[in-house]
Amino acid sequence: MKLTAEDKHNVKAIWDHVKGHEEAIGAEALYRMFCCMPTTRIYFPAKDLSERSSYLHSHGKKVVGALTNAVAHIDDIDTAFSKLSDKHAEELMVDPANFPKLAHNILVVLGIHLKPHFTYSVHRSVDKFLSTVAYVLASKYR
Repeated sequence: MKLTAEDKHNVKAIWDHVKGHEEAIGAEALYRMFCCMPTTRIYFPAKDLSERSSYLHSHGKKVVGALTNAVAHIDDIDTAFSKLSDKHAEELMVDPANFPKLAHNILVVLGIHLKPHFTYSVHRSVDKFLSTVAYVLASKYR
């Protein structure tokens, strides 16, 4: 799915509102995913995934930080996510079906917290962006 110039503009504009809130947004998106889609917890067997856990907040910050990097390299997400894709495929062996699940929950959180800025066109653009990221992350699976 190719991002248009409008999509790129919309993603960059909404991400200006994400900056500084990476940890909170990431933690809430992960928590929602783990609650609504409990099979995704399988990759975190010994971790505290409660809403206020330091691990959840730390991992949420990493996730949204990686997305911030993707926004910064929106014209070359493949290269920006190459190592992360390798890690998820070869080391962590995360089921790639989970990437769209997390993307969905990120959309929900952005929609809730950035409501005045999260217009229909921004929603569409961010959905395309997150779908692209999920596709790139899954690209190294054989």
